[in-house]
Amino acid sequence: MPYRRLPNTDQARLRALKTAVQRAAESDFTEQVLPYRLSTEAEACLLKFENLVSQYQTNFDNKVSANKKYKKMVQNTRMYISHFIQVLNFAVIRGEIKKEQTRLYNLDENNFALPDLSSEEALLTWGKNIIEGETARMGQGGIPINCPAINKVKVHYDMFKENQVNQSMHRMSTERVYEDLEELRRKADQVILQIWNTVEEYFDKQLPYARMRSCESYGLKFYYRPHEKRITPETDKEIEKATASQMKLELQ
Repeated sequence: MPYRRLPNTDQARLRALKTAVQRAAESDFTEQVLPYRLSTEAEACLLKFENLVSQYQTNFDNKVSANKKYKKMVQNTRMYISHFIQVLNFAVIRGEIKKEQTRLYNLDENNFALPDLSSEEALLTWGKNIIEGETARMGQGGIPINCPAINKVKVHYDMFKENQVNQSMHRMSTERVYEDLEELRRKADQVILQIWNTVEEYFDKQLPYARMRSCESYGLKFYYRPHEKRITPETDKEIEKATASQMKLELQ
């Protein structure tokens, strides 16, 4: 007899539960393979599992879509901050801005290298630094930097900050639903295992091929081992023939 294997994907779990629930609903009340308690539990599990899988997929799709937009915002913010600092440094080198005023931006007045902007934390830090620094310098009567103007930088910086919070919320929401889904997967596996054990026990007296087909009608999945002989209608016929021969000999 081939071995059975429990579903290992959400869609396979849903198919297994749907098949069992549908067959239980179609069965005549005089021949109930699944006890009422088990079929009711399977139906409730199916409904909850369907809803949670759908919710997780929606959250995941939203997260992916938002992440694409967010990456573009991060890229733009990095570009504007980097460009602003470069223009500021050039203005200092040309003597248009006093060297010591770079301290207002938390920049090293003796080092014109760009700060590390590779991380989002660095973008938050340096975006804040240059916005506050430019505001302080203009408050001292300085001429504002253009191309890019600080207001343009601030627009992208504020959008980046806001969407960073949104990204965190998308991630937490998706992770929370995933944790719930993981727990429900374990529950679904338990219910499916109970169903399959009950079904196999119910059809235990049938011949191998008939039994396998009856079990499959309730959603059970069987797999052959390498080189294992396939069960066919002929298998049952051979057993019936051998049984009949044995009975004939016993009656002689």
